[in-house]
Amino acid sequence: MADPTGFLKVPKVDAPKRPVDERVGDWHEVYERQSLPERAEEVSQQARRCMDCGIPFCHSGSAGCPLGNLIPEWNDLVRRGRWDAASERLHATNNFPEFTGRLCPAPCEAACVLSISEEHTGGSVTIKRIENTIADQAWALGLVDPQPASIRTGKRIAVVGSGPAGLAAAQQLTRAGHDVTVFERDDRIGGLMRYGIPEYKLEKRTLDQRLAQMRAEGTRFVTECEVGVDLTVEQLRERHDAVVMAVGALRARDNDVEGRHLQGVHRAMEYLVPANKECEGDGPSPLSARDKHVVIIGGGDTGADCLGTAHRQGAKSVTQLDYNPEPPETRDDTRTPWPTWPLVLRTRLSPAHAEGGQRRYQVAVQRFLADEQGRVRGMEIAEVKVERDAEGRRRIVPVGQTLEIPCDLALLAIGFDGVEHMPLLDGLGLRLNNRGALPCGTDWQTDASGVFVCGDAHRGASLIVWAIAEGRSAAHAVDAYLMGESDLPAPVRPGALPLAVV
Repeated sequence: MADPTGFLKVPKVDAPKRPVDERVGDWHEVYERQSLPERAEEVSQQARRCMDCGIPFCHSGSAGCPLGNLIPEWNDLVRRGRWDAASERLHATNNFPEFTGRLCPAPCEAACVLSISEEHTGGSVTIKRIENTIADQAWALGLVDPQPASIRTGKRIAVVGSGPAGLAAAQQLTRAGHDVTVFERDDRIGGLMRYGIPEYKLEKRTLDQRLAQMRAEGTRFVTECEVGVDLTVEQLRERHDAVVMAVGALRARDNDVEGRHLQGVHRAMEYLVPANKECEGDGPSPLSARDKHVVIIGGGDTGADCLGTAHRQGAKSVTQLDYNPEPPETRDDTRTPWPTWPLVLRTRLSPAHAEGGQRRYQVAVQRFLADEQGRVRGMEIAEVKVERDAEGRRRIVPVGQTLEIPCDLALLAIGFDGVEHMPLLDGLGLRLNNRGALPCGTDWQTDASGVFVCGDAHRGASLIVWAIAEGRSAAHAVDAYLMGESDLPAPVRPGALPLAVV
């Protein structure tokens, strides 16, 4: 039985962060390295704040966690010190809680009943911190063992892409007894978790320990292989009984303003990938921000990742531009009522913003300025407002005078337009929809027979919990396609949207 008055007795305490001056000097995770016994005791107290609500919106797929995590159950187990059982409950719905506990923005906390009136309740349960601690405790206590299948089906499956969706599908299908091969065009496994997410948010040893478990279970990984080029579509089809497309949505948006093609103006991933490769030991990044005036265009998570990376590389100054108005610090119930995802200023979930730099709202770049060598030396920005045309399309309209600011490195972090155009799509006869995504039927199968899709490739750039949920659901569909039926879980259906988007 949960502690029904725990939230009245125990104040909310988020995970403590290391001092800014310390953490910007290295690439370790931003949080304090507490001893596990100390951390476990503190988190056990935080778990007392969970009321075990009659209707737990925290794990509602339409508002909270799409994985259907049994949050009240493992909160109560943590409260009682049952870390083994808490780990079992957590892994029953989430293949990779050590990833989500670090990277997910926690829609579960926004949908927590204690978020209805934070002034009186003290705020939501620290679900993300509890989840992360369960996962780390499980690894430390040796509770995370390989789970190889006892019976092999002889069916061969190719998973194209090794991000969280592809890895979740691969692990589920391997455990169902199929022979699974994950193909990755990069030189290491992990997708955006490897080369898009900075080391200070996810130390890659955390990723590597999970990959070791998957290898021990029988999943095979092939790197530096672009399917459709290095492995032809004919070979792919001939060698596999089913294919899972988990190729992501990496076609980055651009901003074709004057001076866009000057040296020193880059898309965000052109900057983040070599920075992460440097952390992997591959040599210095050719796009270091050291001693440069850096301007980041875009106010989302990717922009925050660029911000934190620039701090650690020793930038002279960092400015982040956002054409939207500055969000409020607390939920605006008239715009995003509980339990929807609130539009608020997210310094807690983006610790990089507490490390320095300047944020400018309702401004947009008008042109990039060149020096005598053809490199960017500055940019002109102007105050703007966002309007909608008759068809609802967004227009960014300048409303004020222009202002020149220094810029030696400009980073475009303005989102993604969908799946990259690749030979594999043409070879399979697949076409993208108007959102730049791969459509599918109710069984996650694309227009190509035996070819399934999941994750960002299906829904567009989204959260890691949605990627894992779709990977698990696609695995259920593939298993049923090959075997006639499946006992694997399917937490979400194609086309499911979070309540905040509907």
